[in-house]
Amino acid sequence: MKKVLFLCTGNSCRSQMAEAIVNARMDGEWQAVSAGTKPAGLVHPKALAALAEIGIQHEGRSKPADEFKGEDFDLVVTVCDSAAEECPVWLGKGRKVHHSFPDPALTDDMNDFRAVRDEIEIVILKLLKEAE
Repeated sequence: MKKVLFLCTGNSCRSQMAEAIVNARMDGEWQAVSAGTKPAGLVHPKALAALAEIGIQHEGRSKPADEFKGEDFDLVVTVCDSAAEECPVWLGKGRKVHHSFPDPALTDDMNDFRAVRDEIEIVILKLLKEAE
């Protein structure tokens, strides 16, 4: 099974949704984890609610990127511009890809969480299928 790491700044919304979607939709093909360069310490409740709306029950936790130092990944995906700048080189094994998604926590509008969730599901699943 291939492994992917999703990185963002707070590890509370975008990277958590990417982790949950991959683990729910590509189980057996890809295993996903997520982390933040400056973890918020919580998973945003609206990110969890947006995932629940599409049948995904996620019980993630906000984790520091350092937790995965030394671990090898097939792919490392930064999902926000800040994380891409703060993590220009992933020192472990794994090709690095960047795709920025808007931060729904900035507006705290449930419709923005849904829009980002839907975009992540389309873009990330396509990216992983092409990487197989």
